[in-house]
Amino acid sequence: MGKIFTALGLMSGTSGDGVDASIISSDGITEYSEILNRYFKYDQKLYDHLHNIKGKILKQEDLEKNKSEISKLEKEITLFHAKVVNKVLTQTDKEIDFIGFHGQTIYHNPYEKISKQIGDGNLLSQLTKKNVINDFRQNDIQNGGEGAPLAPIFHRQIVKQKKIELPVCVLNIGGITNVTVLGKFNKEDFSSKDLGPGNCLIDEWIRKNTKNKFDNKGELAKKGKTNDLILNQALDNFENQKNKNSSSFDTKDFSLGFVRGLSVEDGAATLTDFTGRIIEAELLSYLSQSKNKMFKVLICGGGRKNLFLIERIKRGVQKNLIIQPIDDYGIDGDYVESQAFAFIAIRSFLGLPISFPETTGCKEPCTGGVFIKNY
Repeated sequence: MGKIFTALGLMSGTSGDGVDASIISSDGITEYSEILNRYFKYDQKLYDHLHNIKGKILKQEDLEKNKSEISKLEKEITLFHAKVVNKVLTQTDKEIDFIGFHGQTIYHNPYEKISKQIGDGNLLSQLTKKNVINDFRQNDIQNGGEGAPLAPIFHRQIVKQKKIELPVCVLNIGGITNVTVLGKFNKEDFSSKDLGPGNCLIDEWIRKNTKNKFDNKGELAKKGKTNDLILNQALDNFENQKNKNSSSFDTKDFSLGFVRGLSVEDGAATLTDFTGRIIEAELLSYLSQSKNKMFKVLICGGGRKNLFLIERIKRGVQKNLIIQPIDDYGIDGDYVESQAFAFIAIRSFLGLPISFPETTGCKEPCTGGVFIKNY
């Protein structure tokens, strides 16, 4: 075991509702221990500003077109993160070695080799008087990868440390759904990719048609009726359009167009079924490829709280696919990604790989992240 570092991971995911903050201690290789987890919700003004800008950025040229507005938003996002850090630091007596600062993704396009996160690492370091590691995705992209997903190296660490029996999937349902598969063929086997939408379509539908930001426990969808004709057409379109060689998606890859004209409840039900069926199909394909008769699926991320969605995923799978929240293993499923970026920051500092050919499609395992000290 090497030197133990203490890092604060900050994650604002594709749902763009706030910041998850986690402090962990780890050597970046063999073990980690959780110290603190906190969530800080964006105020309404920042939330609206962020989603307004994200709505304007549909293609690469839009980044340049909205440059000054993006710059203003980046400062607001960074100031919010600085407040989060300073608040968290009052709640622990641990000395933080560095902050793993993911930033807020506003555009991700693997075909154009672009992944744009906003967040000023220099300003964050100055305001918090801490070392910051950010810009985790660019080195991967320069080495032929897609820049995402990056959390799999931490998912693997969880499974090893908790001695969870293989084969196992760690299924993260955030704005996008991604999966890390371990031990499908042998105990060293390790791969990951984005599957499709997670909460993004459901959340967008709820935001546009109600005063809420998400469908709490899937209650609204539960009241609706799925339009099977529309659903099956949408699933066919998704299957035909998705790039089989791509391992990542952006929320912009999905549209609400196919449910326009449905009632709020029926739209929510159809979108929930659409999301659930995509996840279910992928899980069944893993099961069919695996030599093992049992396959465990551990769910993390906000989507695991959408009980109607989880019910939809479970409905089509066999008994030998065991689906359970990652929380059953003593891990808070809300903070897996923020802990991951603390862990990744430590690995980045040590020059260890954070992405792999089997996870992002990069040519060879590569490190990433930029170290900043500005105080």
